[in-house]
Amino acid sequence: MSKVIDRASSFGQRFGLKVPIMLAPMAGASPPSLSVAVANAGGMGAAGVFLMAPDEITSWMHEFRASSSGPVQLNVWIPDPPPRRDPERESVVRDFLGRWGPSVPVAAGDAVPPDFEAQCEAMLAAPPIISSVMGLYPAAFVERLKAKGILWFAVVSTVSEAVAAERAGADVVIAQGAEAGGHRAAFEASEAERRMVGLISLVPAVVDAVRIPVVATGGIADGRGVAAALALGASAAQVGSAFLRCPEAKTHPAWANALATTLPEDTTVTRAFSGRPGRSIANAYALASAAATAPPPAPYPVQRALTALMRAEAGKMSDIERMQAWAGQSCALAREEPAGEVVRRLWDEACVILS
Repeated sequence: MSKVIDRASSFGQRFGLKVPIMLAPMAGASPPSLSVAVANAGGMGAAGVFLMAPDEITSWMHEFRASSSGPVQLNVWIPDPPPRRDPERESVVRDFLGRWGPSVPVAAGDAVPPDFEAQCEAMLAAPPIISSVMGLYPAAFVERLKAKGILWFAVVSTVSEAVAAERAGADVVIAQGAEAGGHRAAFEASEAERRMVGLISLVPAVVDAVRIPVVATGGIADGRGVAAALALGASAAQVGSAFLRCPEAKTHPAWANALATTLPEDTTVTRAFSGRPGRSIANAYALASAAATAPPPAPYPVQRALTALMRAEAGKMSDIERMQAWAGQSCALAREEPAGEVVRRLWDEACVILS
C-alpha cells in the first residue's frame, strides 16, 4: 500500500494538504467556520458559492483567511440553458405546494440565481483553487484562470465527463459517486438519474481514463471509505455529509439530528426541491412528490423558487418532513464532534487500514 500513500502524499504536497481529506463545497451549508476547522486540521476547506452574490463571496473569503492560511476551493454551478416556462404546469405545482406550506404567489417562479459571470469575477480575486460542477467553464474563462495561476478542479459524475474536463484544461477531476448527498453533478440534468454510477465503479474507471489526479466523493464518511477511495486509485477523498453534524457546520438541528438515523435506503434522489436531481432524506414531502398523483416538478431554477416559502417555513418550525435535507447514503456515520477531529479521525482510521 506504499504506492497508495505516496500518491496521496504527492497530491497533498502539490495542493497544500497535510492529509488527503477535502471538504465538499455544499452550497448553503458551508460557513467559513467549517472550512477553517477542516483546513487548520490539514485538509482543504470549501465553499459552494452558487447562491452567493459577488460581495458575499468576497466576504466569505475574508472571513476564512482571517482564521486560516490553509487550502480552500470555491465552487460554482455552470448555468443550465434558460428553463422553458409553462404557466399551466407551474400553476399545478403551486397548488400542490400550497398543501405543504404557505400559498405560492404567481410570480414566485420568476426568481433567478445570482449572476454567473459576476460570481466568476469575484472568484478570480479569491483562492488559488476554483472548482466547477454541472458542466465546464467556458474556454475564455479557463484561459484567465491559467493566466492567474489558479487551479481548476472539475466535479464529474461519469467517465465521459472526466475526459471532457481534462481536455478542457482541468487540473484535477472530482469523481462524484451516486451515493453523494445534494445535487447530482451531471453536466446534463436530463441524464442525471439515468447515468448514476456508484463510487466503487466510477473511481477506477475515471483513473484509467485520465492522466490528471482524481478525487473521490460520495458516500465517504469514515476511514474505511477514505481507504477504499485511495485503494481504487483516487489521490484524495472529498467528504460532505460526515461534516454536517459538526458544530462548525451550523446545520439546522432538525437536519443534523435526522442524519444520525438515516440509513442508506432512507435517502432518495429527487427533483422536488429545486428542479434538479439531488439526494436527500426521503422525508414526507419528497415521497409525496414522487407519487403518481403528484405533478412533475418545474425545471431548475423555477422549482427552487416555487418551494422557497415551504422550505423557509419548515426551517422555522424545525419540520424535517418538509425540509430540504440533503444527505449522502453514508450520513448515519456522521458524528457530532468538532470538524478538526473528524479530519484527523478519518485519516488515522484510513492509515491503519492502508498499513
